[in-house]
Amino acid sequence: MANDRGSCLLETTLSFLVGTAAGFILGVLFAPASGEETRKKIQEGAIKTGEKAKESYEKISKEAEKGIKVVKEKTLEGIESIKDFAEKKKEEIVKKFPGEAAKEKKGKK
Repeated sequence: MANDRGSCLLETTLSFLVGTAAGFILGVLFAPASGEETRKKIQEGAIKTGEKAKESYEKISKEAEKGIKVVKEKTLEGIESIKDFAEKKKEEIVKKFPGEAAKEKKGKK
C-alpha cells in the first residue's frame, strides 16, 4: 500500500514537472522576445525545473528510506516471532515424548 502511494506521488510529481517545463518553454517560444532573451529564459526555466525535480526526488528518497526501515523492523519482529513459536513447539514435543528426545540425543553423540 505504501509502495502504491509512493509510486502515485512520483508519477504526479513527474507529470507536474514535465507539464510545467513544457508550458514554460512554449510560453517563452511564443512570446515576443529576441533569440538571446528566449534562450536565457529557457535556461532559467530549466534550472528551476531541475531544482524542483531534485527536491521532489529527495522527498521521495527520504520516504522510501523510512519505508525500508519499517520493513526491516517488521521483518526482524517476524523472524523473532517465528523463532519463539518454533521453540515453544519444540518444548511441547519434548514434553509429550520425553523418551524420544533422549533417544535422539544419544543418536547424535
